[in-house]
Amino acid sequence: MLFFLLHTCCSTLLTLAQAPAAAPVVAPKAAPVLAPASSPAPPGPTNVTKILEKAGQFSTFIRLMKATQVANQLLGQLNNTNNGITIFAPTDSAFSSLKSGTLNSLSDEQKVELIQFHIIPTYLSSAQFQTISNPLRTQAGDSGDGKFPLNVTSTGDTVNITSGLTNTSVSGTVYTDGQLAVYQIDRVLQPLQIFDPRPPAPAPAPAKSKKKKDDDVADSPADDSTDNSKAVRFTMGNNVGLFGVTAIVLIALISL
Repeated sequence: MLFFLLHTCCSTLLTLAQAPAAAPVVAPKAAPVLAPASSPAPPGPTNVTKILEKAGQFSTFIRLMKATQVANQLLGQLNNTNNGITIFAPTDSAFSSLKSGTLNSLSDEQKVELIQFHIIPTYLSSAQFQTISNPLRTQAGDSGDGKFPLNVTSTGDTVNITSGLTNTSVSGTVYTDGQLAVYQIDRVLQPLQIFDPRPPAPAPAPAKSKKKKDDDVADSPADDSTDNSKAVRFTMGNNVGLFGVTAIVLIALISL
């Protein structure tokens, strides 16, 4: 009986040793965790100088905008208000056509006014040029006669601009996005206030003082005529008196 049990155990162990090993159990891979999709970055602030630099041929205008701090003003306006901006940008050749020394002869204040004269503080599409009211008010200020008037008219596809000294037209659209419009022009717009200022109006004559008026009245011809009439009456009175005395004397002599 013991022998039978030993034989059975040995046979079982031999069978297990000869059986192929079972394949290891592999745990299923976890699905990768996907990061949430990021929202698109907000658009950067509108930068006029970068737009002009990308377009090319506006180096002088860009330099003046930076030197006068107008570029920074525009950056703030475009990103803090909803009014929009329209710019008439002169090309480098437009500045080259100016009389030699023109820009150097301007004061810092006049350079600011010159650049601001090319900027309208509202967005104007090309279609709006047909219906706008003139004169346009620029960022240079007063659009009255002799100051900073700018007139824009449209005939067909041609947009004409005049400052009173400069006549030119829009030669192309550099940029437009519904808030900022930049149009190319081939001449520098010269405002009257800077390049043809009118002489100041003469000061009104000072009013005469009351004392001076009284003195003038005292010395007027009417007073002289009054004094003269008195003198005549006095002289006539004296003559009549003298004539009467003479007559009395003559009568007395005849009586004798």
